[in-house]
Amino acid sequence: MGADAHGVAVPPARDERPVQCFGALTADLYALAAWLRPCQIETVVMESTGVSWMALCAVLAERGFDVKLVDPHAVRHVPGRQTDVKDGQWRQELHTDG
Repeated sequence: MGADAHGVAVPPARDERPVQCFGALTADLYALAAWLRPCQIETVVMESTGVSWMALCAVLAERGFDVKLVDPHAVRHVPGRQTDVKDGQWRQELHTDG
C-alpha cells in the first residue's frame, strides 16, 4: 500500500501474473478490484498504514469483497521479508492458510 501504487498478490494458481501493481487513482482502484474477480478472490487482506489504504478499502467493500485489515505493528518484526512484493506475497500466503 502506498500513496502512488498498490502491490497485490493472489495465489499463483489463479493468474499467470499473480503479483501486480496498480496505481492509486480511483480508476486504478476499480481496475484492481476488476482483476481480483476472475482470480476468484472473495476476501482481501491489507495493511492499515497511513491513510492510503482507505480509498482502496472503500472500493473493495463497494464491490463486495470482504476486507480484513492487518495491524502493521503486529507483523513488522517477522523475518525473511525484504521487499513490499515479498511482504504482500507473505500476507497472501498467511491469509490463504487461515
